[in-house]
Amino acid sequence: MKVVILAGGFGTRLAEETDNIPKPMVVIGDKPILWHIMKHFAHHGFNEFIIPLGYKGEMIKDFFINYHILSNNFTVKTKDGTIKEHELMCDDWSVHLIDTGLETMTGGRLKRLDDWLKDGPFMMTYGDGVSDVNIKDLIDFHRAHGKLATVTAIRPPARFGGLKFEGDKVVEFTEKPQIGEGWINGGFFVFEPEVLNYIKDDSTHLEVEPLEALAKEGQLMAYKHEGFWRCIDNVRDLRYLRDLWSTGKAEWEVWGD
Repeated sequence: MKVVILAGGFGTRLAEETDNIPKPMVVIGDKPILWHIMKHFAHHGFNEFIIPLGYKGEMIKDFFINYHILSNNFTVKTKDGTIKEHELMCDDWSVHLIDTGLETMTGGRLKRLDDWLKDGPFMMTYGDGVSDVNIKDLIDFHRAHGKLATVTAIRPPARFGGLKFEGDKVVEFTEKPQIGEGWINGGFFVFEPEVLNYIKDDSTHLEVEPLEALAKEGQLMAYKHEGFWRCIDNVRDLRYLRDLWSTGKAEWEVWGD
């Protein structure tokens, strides 16, 4: 199953970091948060990624173009420029880097990947959040309910998209509510290809018309995750994640188990 990681936004609420780099390239430890997210999926056996690019997408391309050589030890012959690699320590991933427009919204970026995603269910998450959600359990949940879409619901501060339930069925999806049941949109979606039909064009926010419509039609289910989750919404969030990583308390580092 393919994994889409949205990586094209401007990251304006983190301008201290994102004036010069795209938000998914903000570093935790010595690696961008995008790498942390990919390591999480790869730990559960999912190694094919599609990254829709926008703002400063060339920096994400540069990272992956150089990823293989910078991840390994090697010897350079300066006379002729030949390189001999030693022990291979690079991750075995397939990464599709697709330009999807500078101003395109979250839903529009998915819509532009139609040809890449129409052959079966796929996963999607945002390029600024980490979690210890069990990806295999998430997929099993999605397959069991038979609906078009699954959203991972988590319980952080109420500044994100709120979810209202009947059992595990999402009956209302509200972006950034003031009140709710305490569950919010934590990303980590599983979608059937038919979800792309709910997206109109580049101006469509995934979190508004498409998910609201899916909820009203009974086609959006929630996988409730009680474990770790955090996104980088501001500098305070970034410092928190960096502190966890530097002190060995990064609960999202499931690949280190």
